[in-house]
Amino acid sequence: MRYTLAPAILALVSQTLGATISSRQNSEVPKTDFDAIIVGGGPSGLSALSGLARVRRNVLLIDSGVYRNGPTRHLHDLIGLDGLTPAYYRWLAREQLAYYNTVELTNGTVTKIEPQENNTYFRVITDNREPVTARKIVLGTGLRDLLPETPGIRENWGKGIFWCPWCDGHEHADQGLGLLSSLESVAGLVREVATLNKDVAAFVNGTDTPESRALAEKNFPDWEKYLELKNVKVYNSTIERLERLQNATLGDPSLPTYPEHDKFRVHLADGEKVERDAFLTNYDDEQASSVGLDLGVRLDGGRLAADNSKGLVTNIPGVYAIGDANADNVTNIPHALFTGKRTAVYLHVQLERENALAELEAYKGNQTLAERDFNDEDLRAVWKRMNGEPGDLLYAGEYRQ
Repeated sequence: MRYTLAPAILALVSQTLGATISSRQNSEVPKTDFDAIIVGGGPSGLSALSGLARVRRNVLLIDSGVYRNGPTRHLHDLIGLDGLTPAYYRWLAREQLAYYNTVELTNGTVTKIEPQENNTYFRVITDNREPVTARKIVLGTGLRDLLPETPGIRENWGKGIFWCPWCDGHEHADQGLGLLSSLESVAGLVREVATLNKDVAAFVNGTDTPESRALAEKNFPDWEKYLELKNVKVYNSTIERLERLQNATLGDPSLPTYPEHDKFRVHLADGEKVERDAFLTNYDDEQASSVGLDLGVRLDGGRLAADNSKGLVTNIPGVYAIGDANADNVTNIPHALFTGKRTAVYLHVQLERENALAELEAYKGNQTLAERDFNDEDLRAVWKRMNGEPGDLLYAGEYRQ
């Protein structure tokens, strides 16, 4: 009986291993319109597109035309390009990217991203074209500053009113600076601009409360003494409006920096009026687009959580988050460029990992079972599982006996 059943056992072993080979052939690369789709045409998205263009990836960038630094007069602290207008910088990047024929840039707003077949590819829906598909998604969707409704702030945002000392502070150095912030953050802001401005006043808009004072002490021990040391006056009255008195005259556009002389009047609810040359703010922000959240990307502190060790991939496999939108809490153009490039490199290699796996499995699947050099331990394990125990009707003896 043992010698009669042994061939049958071997045949079943062959069928089992053959089925394993067949199942491996199912790792086919999905056919999509693009290798990747980048959502967002700011510095991070443009950087990711450049990195992928350099290795001839087939990529679409979709740009809504809304940019966080859009109102700003000039961008700064971008070595080699210091002092350009944001619009000119984006135009220049697009002009250079046009030389790469595997990438495409289009205007439009992404309204929905739909995962397909267990996140092996994605369907992207926009407001102005037919849906398109890609194997990977890069979210460079940015942040939106939450500006108060106080008259004069939104209208003058980015032109003498700014939130980043590195981006705009140098142009307003040695001027009378106003801080628009709640009380608990004032001392930290004064510290940030200590080398730029000595004449500083804080407008805390009614937030001088016991709770804010306790939080201020926690954030910055001896904050009140520090403000006295720096001669910072704090105005607690509610701000009714900001009035622009003077608009800065633009200087030589070829220069990386030059002074910008704006002037404003702050109208307070108690009737007092205070003039300032510029303002540094500390307002909250939020995700500029909901597509990441709608897709299921996890938020960390209001930002898209991304794994820096894996190319800034999110908790959604195949979806990456770059630039201001992600949760590393760094918000500047050099950082945005870095994150775009980091994701481009990782994404490219990950695509090729998947391609290589599919190609190798297809190659192995085309080989006959007789050509396969199966692992002896694998054969032994299948034999034991199918052979039964001594005395069973189907028992065919020990492996290879």
